[in-house]
Amino acid sequence: MTTVPTARTVGFKPGERNIFFHILTACNLACRHCYINPGQHGTATLPLATVRQTLQLFARPEQQTNLILLGGEPTLHPELPAIIRAAKSMRYAVTVDTNGYLFHDLLDQVSARELDYLSFSLDGPDAAVNDPIRGDGVFAVCTENIRRAVDRGFNTSLIYTVSSLNIGHLHRMPALLAELGVRRFFIQVIGLRGNPVLNRPASGEAWQVAPEQWLAIVPEVAVAAARLGIHVIYPKVYLDIEESFQCAGVVADNFFIFPNGRVYRCPLCEDHPIHGHQLEGGRLIRREGLTEERFFPLNIPEGCVMNKLLQPDNIQYHPDHTPIHRISCCLLKQEIVPIS
Repeated sequence: MTTVPTARTVGFKPGERNIFFHILTACNLACRHCYINPGQHGTATLPLATVRQTLQLFARPEQQTNLILLGGEPTLHPELPAIIRAAKSMRYAVTVDTNGYLFHDLLDQVSARELDYLSFSLDGPDAAVNDPIRGDGVFAVCTENIRRAVDRGFNTSLIYTVSSLNIGHLHRMPALLAELGVRRFFIQVIGLRGNPVLNRPASGEAWQVAPEQWLAIVPEVAVAAARLGIHVIYPKVYLDIEESFQCAGVVADNFFIFPNGRVYRCPLCEDHPIHGHQLEGGRLIRREGLTEERFFPLNIPEGCVMNKLLQPDNIQYHPDHTPIHRISCCLLKQEIVPIS
């Protein structure tokens, strides 16, 4: 009998720290679903000295911290190799999230030993699906650079942001990843932040997919990828009846840092000036007043209070006004590890 890979919910681990550091917001692409909001996040490219200082603030010498370097497009930063080396010297596990263009000859400037993961974004199994979302020619450039990175021994992963534009093609991704040699697959759910708030698909339909469609398609594709030896991670999104809600802002240690010094604990809040912390003069200052952290402890039937406040269209109700699905914390993940 063939064993079927099964998903497990990855609970928040006490003491685990994840730093999502936007070292710039500039990008060579204009993806239709980009969540970066320069008016709220800033437009600066942070100097190497500022990045080092910030990394030092969040480092834990006694414990490894996960660092995800983001943009915009982080490989546009001319000092990215030095940033990676500085982070490794501070005991960070370093991931670079890239759109695949790999500026400044990154693969020649950094070795596979110096980077824990190089994570590529792709939103379709071919150019016909991907490029209308991310830009003309992006699929060809990204897949070619994935092949180069794999050939050079880099640990590679791929992020696919599910929306109404591409969920019908998600099932074709596992075969592509296996062919490219990618061994970790992140399936993301699109958020109503940045461009998706401003730009609906041309057809007029919503960006987001219905709960029934997500639940019918995503877990099945994840199992198919795991059968090909690919480690799959995707958001929990909807809680089962017996599952209790946990907010990462209360029980986990996640920080989302932007070039203008804003530091959020919840990514859903990033379009709003309600960040809980601010970087000023090399110090991390906790802000007073009505910030995101005031909302995290609230217990509501819908689950995530920030989703209820900022993305209420995600929630559907029975006739008696009870929610059909409870929304999990957006940072709660499920994973399927391939059976060896």
